Amino acid sequence: MAYLSDIEIAQRCEMKPIGEIAKVAGVDDKYLEQYGKYKAKVDYSLLKESDRKNGKLILVTAITPTPAGEGKTTTTIGLADGLRRIGKNCVVALREPSLGPVFGVKGGAAGGGYAQVVPMEDINLHFTGDFHAIGAANNLLAAMLDNHIYQGNTLNIDPRRITWKRCVDMNDRQLRFVTDGLGGRVNGVPREDGYDITVSSEIMAVFCLSNSITDLKERLSRIVVAYTYDEKPVTAGQLGAVGAMAALLKDALKPNLVQTLEGTPAFVHGGPFANIAHGCNSVIATKMAMRLGDYAVTEAGFGADLGAEKFLDIKCRYAGLRPDAVVIVATVRALKMHGGMAKTELGNENLEALEKGIPNLLRHVSNIKNVYKLPAVVAVNRFPTDTDAEIEKVIAKCHELGVNTVLSTVWADGGAGGTALAEEVVRLCEQENDFSFSYDTEMSIAEKIEAIVKRVYGGDGVIFAPLAKKEMDKLTALGYDKLPVCMAKTQYSFSDDMTKLDAPEGFTVTVRNMKVSAGAGFIVALTGDIMTMPGLPKVPAAERIDVDENGKISGLF
Repeated sequence: MAYLSDIEIAQRCEMKPIGEIAKVAGVDDKYLEQYGKYKAKVDYSLLKESDRKNGKLILVTAITPTPAGEGKTTTTIGLADGLRRIGKNCVVALREPSLGPVFGVKGGAAGGGYAQVVPMEDINLHFTGDFHAIGAANNLLAAMLDNHIYQGNTLNIDPRRITWKRCVDMNDRQLRFVTDGLGGRVNGVPREDGYDITVSSEIMAVFCLSNSITDLKERLSRIVVAYTYDEKPVTAGQLGAVGAMAALLKDALKPNLVQTLEGTPAFVHGGPFANIAHGCNSVIATKMAMRLGDYAVTEAGFGADLGAEKFLDIKCRYAGLRPDAVVIVATVRALKMHGGMAKTELGNENLEALEKGIPNLLRHVSNIKNVYKLPAVVAVNRFPTDTDAEIEKVIAKCHELGVNTVLSTVWADGGAGGTALAEEVVRLCEQENDFSFSYDTEMSIAEKIEAIVKRVYGGDGVIFAPLAKKEMDKLTALGYDKLPVCMAKTQYSFSDDMTKLDAPEGFTVTVRNMKVSAGAGFIVALTGDIMTMPGLPKVPAAERIDVDENGKISGLF
């Protein structure tokens, strides 16, 4: 049987004008700023002026990701459509895709099959220009920093201690390490430099955690860009860059309204990587979805040990959010990979590999239920190659341990394949919960990291490299030790070793360095070989993308 590609399905959809979607969402025309026929921005003043009671908040997360795919975004969209199908007023809030993965390995990030947000091509390519605005603000700050040094350096900045990099929204390993300012005195001060991908910029994290323009400006002002010769931090506020940066970001800060294939209102806004930053869409978009819907469905990046941990410990802490239910997405294919099966063999039934991989799912479920004290359901995202025996195995194993499990077929059936999941989520949302964080911010930096490693990852402890210890002592002395911690870790394992699949035990996590993202409001603990500028693969997705003379795009998946 031949299946349509995601882009083919999206292009066959008859989208409704965005004004109609705004009416469905309850957005008055005075708040709507249209970007063409099918997308618009919604002014953030709606949050101040609306007295509507907030709806229930549902977080969608997943097991540890594998190359087999889990379908977290697809499930998020399908669940929202499913809630609409059972008569619930639902709005979905998602992250914007980065151009890096779109042209690299992963491809687009607008859902899949019959559970997508549209216009799919626009969302994956430029959209409303938010990421360009974030990149421009980032690079304005970099330019003002270097110009300050060139014009006399009254702040006494040590060029060897500059921590701020320029950025571009593309995978480009050639830009990881550069030497700039060459060509004589009039062309700047020579120094070692580098680029980050835009989604790993602290501006992106600040953007997504800000509640308002005022909050945005306060956070921007606290960004540490360098240190002086006598080890004092230098901030964006000291460089006088905040007003201009905020001016670049003021329109981008307004959430983007689009629609699912079934016409469910969807906010797609912001998108920091979850293995580097906190991996969630903007606070403003989430709050707007909650204000407009009786149910707001959102997602967090990668597995629950990364995206959900940061959503709960960082985003919820800062935004005052309290989730009502959590959905943990799993696939038979991914669980078989965790059980040791090769990707090329996943089309074959293998109950033994499946059973070996199920502990990965169960650890994520245990974290949500026992660490964060939230009601949870497992959504088994069915693929066409999954056998009935394999599906029954997962469901039976989960039921043995008292884990709610629902089969989801939203990829193939859209919202109709998500109604059973929607019914279970509604039931869970009516339960009382005792939401807790995994650590207290009053703990030391080391204690917070140890709490995450032991309580969430299932590790034995933490090893701090000498450089990490030195930075931790410095950040503590500077008064940053009460901030939450953002772990920069591989997404492919609970540990910091991507080869340790399933639910490893007896491991330690090595923190090799750390830095402060004072504007975003967290300490970043760097583990493993995490890079803030990815590279393209041997065969990039970009090689398959094309556009015809009528402007119709192909190859985007």
